[in-house]
Amino acid sequence: MICAMVIQKKADNPNIQKLAKRIKELRIKQGYTSYEYFAYDKGFSRSQYGRYEKGEDIRYISLMKLIDAFGMTPSEFFSEGFLP
Repeated sequence: MICAMVIQKKADNPNIQKLAKRIKELRIKQGYTSYEYFAYDKGFSRSQYGRYEKGEDIRYISLMKLIDAFGMTPSEFFSEGFLP
């Protein structure tokens, strides 16, 4: 008997979605209505940053750079939206 496996996309993972939502909320909170302007001002590739807000392809080092761009510590970044 062959079992069909369902592969969950990164963007479908609830924790990744929380991360993407937090990134977008912080960008908007800083007054950037466009992710492209934020990415340009903070030295990120626009296409790569756009993927961060969609919950795609974010690596630890990029996340740390992003948290720094928001002027936050990792504790501050994860203080909202991640705890039950």
